[in-house]
Formats: sequence, structure tokens, C-alpha cells
Amino acid sequence: MQLFYNPSIDKNTNEITFDKIESRHVVKVLRKKEGDYIYLTNGKGDLFHCKITVANDKKCLINVVDIEHKKQQRKYYLHLAVAPTKNNDRLEWFLEKATEIGIDEITPIICENSERKFIKPERLKKIIISAMKQSLKFHLPRLNDMVTLSEFLKQKQTQGKYIAHCVENEKQLMKDVFHPQESSTILIGPEGDFSFSEIEKSLQKGYTPITLGKARLRTETAALVSVMNVSFINQ
Repeated sequence: MQLFYNPSIDKNTNEITFDKIESRHVVKVLRKKEGDYIYLTNGKGDLFHCKITVANDKKCLINVVDIEHKKQQRKYYLHLAVAPTKNNDRLEWFLEKATEIGIDEITPIICENSERKFIKPERLKKIIISAMKQSLKFHLPRLNDMVTLSEFLKQKQTQGKYIAHCVENEKQLMKDVFHPQESSTILIGPEGDFSFSEIEKSLQKGYTPITLGKARLRTETAALVSVMNVSFINQ
């Protein structure tokens, strides 16, 4: 299945016009012709079965034939608040893999030891959309605006709240504190880790300290390990 994405379509949509770039992709690359079927999602769980009515590489038209609503395959909700890496490619790699495995919400956070304090959200959204389409998922993870950790801690979060850090103190393994089908938020710090004061503030806000194992992990690796662990726990 070749999956396309259009956030503006809904159950009332009957006809869709592709822009020049997507029209060329459909007609020239995929070699689709009039009468062929293609599939779209709005990232909200809806799968649109569509038939090509005009196979023009500059303006391709399709009609909606059928609509399916795909329930979320996972029975848990995962929100990761992660400090963007200095190397932007590593952040993009994490977003791609996390989307493929299963994540619902990502918030980039600025910490005291952060080396990157600016991101290009449109670029990151494209990475997430591409990963969603490639992995044939129909729910688009939400990418929030970047905020400071202090601002993030003031926001209302999920039922389970966890912070993964490298400071040597009492921490528990994820498998020992996570519960299947839980809605959870995990904090992942920058390359220089969270500061002592940030850890203390998080604990005061009800976050449980966790360890991801004995190895010292890069930020993007720690974030992906968290996503994978939650997925395994919910198998």
C-alpha cells in the first residue's frame, strides 16, 4: 500500500486535488493511471480509499470511494519530552524510529545543559509524517513547541511520570515501575544530562527516577530505548 497524507480531509471530503509535487509522484514515479486506487490518511485514524479520476502529472484528481477508521493499535499513550541533540541528524533519526515503533506526543525541551536551543519544527514534522506513511500508521504523533523544562513541569501531564537521568542515586528499572496500558510521560535530558536542580524539581512534581541500564547512552539512544521498553512492556 502506498500511503499519502492530507491533514485537511475528513468524512465529508469527496474529491481531492494533489499539488504539483504529489501529482508528479503519483503519475510519473508510481505510474498510476485513471481508474487506479490510492490511499490517504489524515493522521487522525482515518484511511481513505480513493480512485484516480484525472491522472495529470501537474494536477491529479481523486475521488473518495470508501473510508475506514483505524483504531490505535497500541493500548497505551506515550509522551516523550526530550532535549534536542547538538547534531540535528540524531534528533531526526530518533523521531523517525520512534514514530515507526509507536509514540503519541513529543515535546522538545530546553535544559540547563542543552547545547541546542532552536529547532526547525517544519522539518521535524516532515520527518514524522514520512515515517508515519512508511510504516503504514494512521495516527500522526503530535510534535509540540519547544519549551524550557521549567515551563514543561508546570503543565498537566499523564498518569505516569518518569525521568531518566545518569546521577548515581536511587533509581528503578523501567520494567519494575511501568504498568501496561498506562499513559506516561518520560523526560530525557541533553548530552550533559539534567542538572541536580532540574532533577530535584522533577521529583517534586511527582516524577519517578528511572534507569535505562548500566551503559551511558546518547540522548537519542536513551529516548529510543525508552520508546522500545514501553512497547515491550505492553506486548
